[in-house]
Amino acid sequence: MVEISPKAKPPVCKVIDYKKYLYEQKKREKALKSKATKVVVKEIRFGPQTDEHDYEFKKKHAIKFLSEGAKLKAFVFFKGRSIIYKDQGQILLLRLAQELEDYGKVEQLPKLEGKRMIMYIAPKKK
Repeated sequence: MVEISPKAKPPVCKVIDYKKYLYEQKKREKALKSKATKVVVKEIRFGPQTDEHDYEFKKKHAIKFLSEGAKLKAFVFFKGRSIIYKDQGQILLLRLAQELEDYGKVEQLPKLEGKRMIMYIAPKKK
């Protein structure tokens, strides 16, 4: 005897093979899990003094990633003493966020974590 729905009044029970019941329950959970959407996160890395052409090239990739439905993790990596250009890195990321406004919305504003300044952009729903 297996309790099918304990919250119902009165509780619903069924006489079945317990192992078969567990197998079917596992199968159902697996099917639900496979239907769940998996979030893909793509990364784009900048330097604090990224040139205009490189910036445009990476922005084009960012647009492609967001239009495919992937989240975007844009970060500025500060090497050595370049950490003194934190403000340039933040300006770069905010500029990127402003130019990608049509394709996605900012999930997390630029935040400095160690030698990286990270910003997340989620794609807009179609």
